[in-house]
Amino acid sequence: MTSLNIAVLCHTGAGGSGVVATELGLLIAAQGHAVHFVGPAVPFRLAQRCAVHGPYFHQIGSFAYALFDQPYPELSAANTLAEVILEQGVQLTHAHYAIPHATAALHAHAITGRAPVVTTLHGTDVTLVGAEPAFFHTTRHAIERSHHVTAVSRFLAEQTREVFRTEREIEVIYNFVDSQRFRPVHDPALREQFAREDEALLIHVSNFRPVKRVADVIDTFAGVLSELPARLLMVGDGPERVPALERAQRLGIADRVTFLGSFPDVQTVLGLSDLFLLPSSKESFGLSALEAMSCEVPVVAARAGGIPEVVDHGVSGLLAAVGDVDGLTQAALDILRDRSVRVRMGQAARRRAVEEFHPSRIVPQYLAAYRRTLELRE
Repeated sequence: MTSLNIAVLCHTGAGGSGVVATELGLLIAAQGHAVHFVGPAVPFRLAQRCAVHGPYFHQIGSFAYALFDQPYPELSAANTLAEVILEQGVQLTHAHYAIPHATAALHAHAITGRAPVVTTLHGTDVTLVGAEPAFFHTTRHAIERSHHVTAVSRFLAEQTREVFRTEREIEVIYNFVDSQRFRPVHDPALREQFAREDEALLIHVSNFRPVKRVADVIDTFAGVLSELPARLLMVGDGPERVPALERAQRLGIADRVTFLGSFPDVQTVLGLSDLFLLPSSKESFGLSALEAMSCEVPVVAARAGGIPEVVDHGVSGLLAAVGDVDGLTQAALDILRDRSVRVRMGQAARRRAVEEFHPSRIVPQYLAAYRRTLELRE
């Protein structure tokens, strides 16, 4: 089958959309396709992984011009992308996020007359618009003018159509997880660095934004701790990190909670853990929950957004209403009190991650979407 030549626009940090975009590009490049990442910095997961045969990275330059009182990153991205399209013979651009990536990609397409745009919606590019009407028309235009649109969950696809009052077809392609990287870790000596053998080890991984409801993580853990010995790992960083620490101190449980910050080896601590907590009020997919499931860790989460599409309630974890700390606590205790339940749910979680969300199942869906998009343009 003919190899493809694609450009990728995505966020470059450690957030879920950037991670998925980068891992997808790496997997596509490994299959012999040319992949060109275009961004202001090397994507988090791409650093040190570019090779002679790609994937490649093209940096968006910055500029200062007296007429403009603020930078225009979308224009810079469109200009750099147009150069890459023309110089590298790029056939198609995959934009992860409507603003600014799809808008920049559409601009570059208009400039070059080449490289139709596939846009993947990841969540906040839709949900934040609801709180910021100033971007409504721009985002709606990006979604409707993209040559193909995908979303990471049925929930997000439906919400997009509702928020933007559009009948635009949106293909659902779920996120994926590397089940070889995210797998159980059986190392008692390493686990003892975080918890004793008789203590349950709970974990939360996020960017600590308000939507993650990290206070509920602390309160749920406090409820668990009142019933059985346990420790909590808090992985990540963000605006709610300090309030979460202060809450743990007020509850007198700070000595049982470890804040690891932006811990680079997240797969290891996930693989050592007994239970993953995700009480988010909004979650378009729940990539961190899927990574925990791949590590054979049951999930206790809020029944929000796309989470029920990832976590099979009663099988791979338990769900409760958003803000229901008592319900979350009881769910956690139901799993942790009975080892057979925890083991059964953990095994079911990994089985679901491997069978339903493996790259070998998801990547071909993206490649098929690329080819269909190109065929329609011929």
